[in-house]
Amino acid sequence: MKFLRTNWTGIILCLLIAIPAFFLGKLLPVVGGPVFAILTGMLLALLIKRKEVLQPGINFTSKKILQWAVVLLGFGMNLAEILRLGAQSLPIIISTISTSLILAFILYRVMKMPSRISTLIGVGSSICGGSAIAATAPVIGANDEEIAQSISVIFLFNVIAALIFPTLGGALGLSNEGFGLFAGTAINDTSSVTAAAAAWDGIHGSNTLDQATIVKLTRTLAIIPITLVLAFVRTRKEKKLDAAAGTAFSFKKIFPWFVLFFVLASVVTTIFNLPAFVTGPLKELSKFFIIMAMAAIGLNTHIVKLVRTGGKPIFMGLVCWIGIAAVSLGMQHLLGIW
Repeated sequence: MKFLRTNWTGIILCLLIAIPAFFLGKLLPVVGGPVFAILTGMLLALLIKRKEVLQPGINFTSKKILQWAVVLLGFGMNLAEILRLGAQSLPIIISTISTSLILAFILYRVMKMPSRISTLIGVGSSICGGSAIAATAPVIGANDEEIAQSISVIFLFNVIAALIFPTLGGALGLSNEGFGLFAGTAINDTSSVTAAAAAWDGIHGSNTLDQATIVKLTRTLAIIPITLVLAFVRTRKEKKLDAAAGTAFSFKKIFPWFVLFFVLASVVTTIFNLPAFVTGPLKELSKFFIIMAMAAIGLNTHIVKLVRTGGKPIFMGLVCWIGIAAVSLGMQHLLGIW
């Protein structure tokens, strides 16, 4: 009862933002529900003068519900099926992910950017946009403004890619298979991959949508090793800091257990080959929880400050995006697919 008395108003506000954002995301997949939610939250934050009553529920939604969303995301990942169908794209996926992470690290050093936002942009660009950011943010201890900044950067280049890639692919003479690989490896978010592939199919009368989606899902698998590596890196750093300060280190307190539950959900789906009528609703619930969490993050974000500090993150996102697209096309050429 105490939990409800403290948190219910903030949770309800996030829910009220998430419901229309969810359906708007269905109508405009190139934008997506999380972006609608985060923008609505940021605008409302300018209007709400006293957030004291709302703040506990907003914080709960931005942290705990975000973690629940990541766990449920695992039920949409049949590891064996994804790898079986997407094995051909693995060399390109590994190359593009490596390119984005390396470029993000170089720019982080050269431009002296904050490490957490650099990590989020690098991971979001290389793996799967909002879902990867949702999974990584709690692991590295990112705050809401860093998450909002990263989501905004990823959204910007998602929209550009979904709009120009079908025309670019045609101008480059890509085959249907080539464009499916290009869209699946060089566009960040699943909804934008779907939008670009659907546009290509409409122009060419083909069926690249299924292939592009499978490539994208295969790319999503990288969430597992990357979040686990980041979790162990953070755990080691915290252990050293606690040792230097003379305080007791608690592995149980610092380690992001939700990542292991995400892996467990994926393993359960794979071993028992859970049918679509089971995994489908869980995947939709995962998407809705992410939208709720993004609404909370928007409510905790100062939009003016976000705009003022956006130059370096946008430049990093641009470089990662161009790098991924170039490597995707280059690898196709080397492998003889294009």
